[in-house]
Amino acid sequence: MSISATTELIKDEPTGPLSDAVFERMLDAIYQGRLAPGSVINEVALAQEFDVSRGPVREAVRRLQGIQLVTREPYMKARVVLLSAESALELFQMRMALEGVACNLATRRMSDEDIARLLEDLERDRKHRVAVAQGEAVGARVFDFHERIVRACGNQRIINSLCGDLYHLLRIYRRHSGSVLERKEDAYAEHWQIVRAIRARDAELAESLMRSHIERATQHLFEHLAYGAPAIARQHVPIA
Repeated sequence: MSISATTELIKDEPTGPLSDAVFERMLDAIYQGRLAPGSVINEVALAQEFDVSRGPVREAVRRLQGIQLVTREPYMKARVVLLSAESALELFQMRMALEGVACNLATRRMSDEDIARLLEDLERDRKHRVAVAQGEAVGARVFDFHERIVRACGNQRIINSLCGDLYHLLRIYRRHSGSVLERKEDAYAEHWQIVRAIRARDAELAESLMRSHIERATQHLFEHLAYGAPAIARQHVPIA
């Protein structure tokens, strides 16, 4: 059921299915950059766009604050979180440590069938990205290599840290770190090397490759945020 169809049934419901739908729409808009980092959340405009009352939008904004994608200063309007080089560095340093360990553990725990499926999905994702880049009409595909590795590690604390609420903020930063074509191609090659180490059951090498992979992504993102768009970082205006 579409948001508009749902709205006819529960137009003024501030929580529940309608609020969930608005939350997902806003989350996707932040992922895709339609709600740009640092931009003001206009609840009235969003309510009109989604054809709902302000209640579900307000609840969605509250939930987005809870997962650190929206900030609100006292007496100020809510804004999409502003990406900063310093925040990126802190988050990715944490990723480097936790995902390195997760990759080590996953190498020891994943079955041969799990590894084969990971390889197949990695190749399908590559082909999908090539098709999209060539302008072919292909459906949406969601494949998160890092999430697959983390969830395979079996350590619930690591999983909760990287795949819980913080996952959304990490995904925003990761999207920016892979926004340049050259980095996308390098990232795929690095993913392939990591899977080869996992398939060889070399846990130490897999961990080392994962750490190096995230370290390169960290440097790329830090330079992009700190030097590629310095005016944005300094003036706190939305990223286009």
